Amino acid sequence: MTNTWRKDFVTVAGSHLALHRTGGDGPPLVLSHGLTDNGLCWSRLAKALAPDFDVIMLDARGHGESSGFEGVEVRDPARDLAEAIDALGLNAPILMGHSVGARATAACAAARPGLAAKVILEDPPLVPPTEPASIKPRAQRFREQVERFHAMTEAEITAMGRAQSPLWHDDDFPAWAASKRQVDPDAMPAYATRWQDELAAITCPTLLIRGDAEAGGMVTPALAEEAAALNARLQVAYIPGAGHNLRRENFEAYLAAVRTFVAEP
Repeated sequence: MTNTWRKDFVTVAGSHLALHRTGGDGPPLVLSHGLTDNGLCWSRLAKALAPDFDVIMLDARGHGESSGFEGVEVRDPARDLAEAIDALGLNAPILMGHSVGARATAACAAARPGLAAKVILEDPPLVPPTEPASIKPRAQRFREQVERFHAMTEAEITAMGRAQSPLWHDDDFPAWAASKRQVDPDAMPAYATRWQDELAAITCPTLLIRGDAEAGGMVTPALAEEAAALNARLQVAYIPGAGHNLRRENFEAYLAAVRTFVAEP
């Protein structure tokens, strides 16, 4: 099915983001992936939702076929996302993100009230602003991890992924393995803002999807409770038997939660 999806590029802040788009007459749904992934890592979900939505899968800066960070003084993935939406001429899209893509999605919706019709956040890193002293060590550890990926073949990365993530569907691995050889070694994010301020400022209906912390989920029950108390328009969906990669580890429950939320008036 992916060979019928349109590949395109959109200009943002003097650079470009790559994307794949399912097309169709449904409302736009913009997907922002997690760290080291690419847009096509959403392929399984996009196939399920394509009959009802015009699904746009972006490659974040430093990922997939998008521009890297050379010459970028201030990294702002939320701005990149907003500029991509503007450049594509999307009217009130649903914004959905996973992990660091969920943080970018939340920051984008907070900065641009009225931009999104709804927001869906899959296990975002609800962490404090990054300590300045930790930025360089974190970036170096990430750079070393990416260099190891770049030294591996896609077959080796796939084998590693299958061993580490036996619950994933076969369809999840091709884009995931390819993305590990595409990611920029300098892509490690640092957060300058409080997640509490971002979530509180979102004005549209928002779904926070969490899993089990003991399975690797980043949003604990306490964090989910804090998030819900910050914004009356935010609701929480719990996906059992899944950790950080919720849609990959319990796809049916995840899809049901998403469909229920987007169908609500």
